[in-house]
Amino acid sequence: MNEDVRAEDGGQVADADAVLPLPLEFEALYVATQEAFHDYALFYLGANDAAEEAVHRAFLEILNHWSALLEESNLQQQAWAILRRVVISQALEGFRRKLALLRSDIGLFQAMSSLPPRQFDVIVLRHVLNHDTKKISWYMGVTPSTVDYHGRKAKERLQQAVSSYLKKEGDRT
Repeated sequence: MNEDVRAEDGGQVADADAVLPLPLEFEALYVATQEAFHDYALFYLGANDAAEEAVHRAFLEILNHWSALLEESNLQQQAWAILRRVVISQALEGFRRKLALLRSDIGLFQAMSSLPPRQFDVIVLRHVLNHDTKKISWYMGVTPSTVDYHGRKAKERLQQAVSSYLKKEGDRT
């Protein structure tokens, strides 16, 4: 496919060959892993469009960090870790959007959906998906103490939000 891309001034046609070529090793990684990456993303995200978006985002991140990844002892493992992080992030964002639409008598779902991203991730991974601190730490790429910190802060915010909601409800009766 070779499309003409015209500049806004209506002048020249952009040269398709002006795009920098991808590193050959990156292309090889893409060919070797794209199908497995897509299958993994599809399993977790449940929709082909979402899986394709996640794999695309993962490969863009891999390409952006290509020089550093080449220095790693296990490039494949690092690429897989990037894919997992992107897929988990996308799945959690989807869950957050769905959660915001749910109603609860005490406002818990709305309070959860308004948590900062890392706090939200820790709460969902720990209390909804029942992952331990070590696994959450690995998924998020942070230390176990950082996971515990975000978990404590999230619980504080949730307790505050739910207790203020209950006080408002109690005041009306």
